[in-house]
Amino acid sequence: MKNSAIKLVWFTTLYVFIFAGLCQTNVSLPVIMTLYCIGIPLILFMIYTVLHDDYRTVKTFKDWYEDHPMETLEEEEES
Repeated sequence: MKNSAIKLVWFTTLYVFIFAGLCQTNVSLPVIMTLYCIGIPLILFMIYTVLHDDYRTVKTFKDWYEDHPMETLEEEEES
């Protein structure tokens, strides 16, 4: 993902955690409902942005994980 998409994901995640925390406090109902009405479109926009991101990679599932190097899955299965 590009930086703009991942920044939006982090912002939305932080927003949801703050909203969940405020729901556990004595914040008035109109404030909670306003934050809820802002949060739903924010989540939908985040999903749309991530799904339509123009990120391209040359990696495949055979390349495994970058933090756990393996040649390929096929070579591992042959052993």
